[in-house]
Amino acid sequence: MPKQHFLTPAHPRTQRLPSWFKVKVQTGKNYLKLRRLTKNLDLHTVCEEARCPNIWECWNAGTATFMLLGDICTRSCGFCNVKLGRPSTLDLAEPAHVAEAVARLELGHAVITSVNRDELENGGAEIFAETIHRIRQARPGCTVEVLIPDFLGKKAALDLILSEGPDILAHNLETVPRLYRQVRPQAGYKRSLKILSWSKSAGLTTKTGMMLGLGESLEEIKSVMADLVHIGCDILTLGQYLQPTAKHLPVARFVDPSEFMDLKRIGEAMGLSHVESGPLVRSSYHAERQVRGLPNTTALPLSVLK
Repeated sequence: MPKQHFLTPAHPRTQRLPSWFKVKVQTGKNYLKLRRLTKNLDLHTVCEEARCPNIWECWNAGTATFMLLGDICTRSCGFCNVKLGRPSTLDLAEPAHVAEAVARLELGHAVITSVNRDELENGGAEIFAETIHRIRQARPGCTVEVLIPDFLGKKAALDLILSEGPDILAHNLETVPRLYRQVRPQAGYKRSLKILSWSKSAGLTTKTGMMLGLGESLEEIKSVMADLVHIGCDILTLGQYLQPTAKHLPVARFVDPSEFMDLKRIGEAMGLSHVESGPLVRSSYHAERQVRGLPNTTALPLSVLK
């Protein structure tokens, strides 16, 4: 893979989406069922809030990523379309409602994420913990993946979640260290690595994700991969950044699908257990395949299949 590919800027104002971003809109039976269920239970999904391009595929397959702690975030990340502002009070019924949705959808693998709630003492970690507990009660055998914020680096908050033993602990780095000021101004690369390292040390399967096309270089991507291998991170997802609105960071360039495949080979050769890599890949894309070890994925330890 030529290094200069990752250093060549694009011109987002004149550049159209490449052909590989054509997504077929399908409002099938499962899509409509899931949409009704989330509305009836007053639940939020990151699929809708972040305008994920895979929503049609995932919802028609009966899977969704539930978003805890409301739909208003306290951080102003340069890539994210979730609303910024002053959040309302916590909905203490959220864990029960998510668990009910998981049971009614008969999910085998549930993915739970949240907005950032920096104004709270533990960042809402207790709601994560209660949600894991409720899912295990309502849907025995369902594996649970949590995609968590950094909780301002508070280990006590992370420990609340770790105590419930999620099957996969995910926390996204999002980009390379050099771009953090623009992409994640209220976060820190080392802080995020520490969250993943603490979780791995607790014996969990860990996962992180990065967006490409923000101006990173190949060497910077490989350096992040090396850091992940060093702390024992298991799974890495790589996908193309898409600018949600004109107010968000522009796309520096569109990464060719062949480069995503090259990066998958590079990451796994370096020691990552599994790299899910492609233009449309997002944090929870094919998450159930990853945990179940279905074709085209690396099987995880049997300990996650409780």
